[in-house]
Amino acid sequence: MSKDLAQLRSEIDAVDRELLATLNKRAALANEVGELKRAEGSNVFRPDREAAVINGLQSVNPGPLKASNVATIWREVMSACRALEAPQRVAYLGPAGTFSEQAALNFFGSSIEHVPCMTFDEVFHAATSGTADFGVVPVENNSEGVVTRSLDLMLHSPLHIVGEISLLVRHHLLRLSNSLDSIEAVLAHPQALAQCQGWLTKHLPKAERRAVSSNAEGARLAATNPAWAGIASERAGSEFGLHIAAHAIQDDAFNRTRFAIICLPQTLQAPQASGNDCVSLVVSVPNRPGAVHDILVPLKQHGVSMTRFESRPARSGQWEYYFYIDVQGHPSQPHVAAALKDLQSLCAFYKVLGTYPVGE
Repeated sequence: MSKDLAQLRSEIDAVDRELLATLNKRAALANEVGELKRAEGSNVFRPDREAAVINGLQSVNPGPLKASNVATIWREVMSACRALEAPQRVAYLGPAGTFSEQAALNFFGSSIEHVPCMTFDEVFHAATSGTADFGVVPVENNSEGVVTRSLDLMLHSPLHIVGEISLLVRHHLLRLSNSLDSIEAVLAHPQALAQCQGWLTKHLPKAERRAVSSNAEGARLAATNPAWAGIASERAGSEFGLHIAAHAIQDDAFNRTRFAIICLPQTLQAPQASGNDCVSLVVSVPNRPGAVHDILVPLKQHGVSMTRFESRPARSGQWEYYFYIDVQGHPSQPHVAAALKDLQSLCAFYKVLGTYPVGE
């Protein structure tokens, strides 16, 4: 005999109470773990351990929950339990509603202490000075390339990369009215303006494109003037009471931005090998013919794949460059260690920016 709605709701209520009791039991165990960690001086946050837990649960998930749902639910469970030990203070490009904030929430879960910053420089300073435990900064977009300010700041920063996360970025045109009429200026971060330039040229050719410190700041300003529009996330629109005048205006339908998680080594050391890892480097070479080719040879000789190669001016006035390189693998693997050792011997400058699991 089929169950009626009241009976199904009653069974759901009973399961919810069981879930709550089980979650509180888990939280109590997490508290015990926290006490042991404090006694031995080890880190509260272990992203490699949390990733292994989620992967393990996904592998035994019988359904009907999707694997992605399992990851989302358990990330929040672990975030809430972690906050009982010590909530992570996370700096990102603010104010509320930015994609950087969303990346932070996707990586750490929502039980964090928010440290919104006005510039990338402030994010690095917050994570370096101890105002924040971690920073989240964009490093690369699949259509516009690298975020140069983030790379420049990493060059001489004591911070290192301990994780990454990739975010599908949908830019919406936000304003006080739900139309495209009488828009005099569009305000957004320079990266967002570049990612939407085709749409803006076609639909708002006469509107001024005004660069601001973040997309959420553009949305905040758009809420103060009916002739202005911002380019930002749906969450930013809700935050500042704006209509979505046009949905998903980015030129690339699959627009993604990669964010790096940064911190001091004493906050969190490089994660152990996960089986799918990346080493990020910045190097420079003597200014002589064939020098760039030479630094790639050790990678080929030892069978190490390179996934990114970017150049940035050294600003020395001598036409010299720094090269930002990502390679697959972990330094604990002998062939990776050998390749990095040989590469370093050829460089005038060599710095490991971080070793971390490849993000989602």
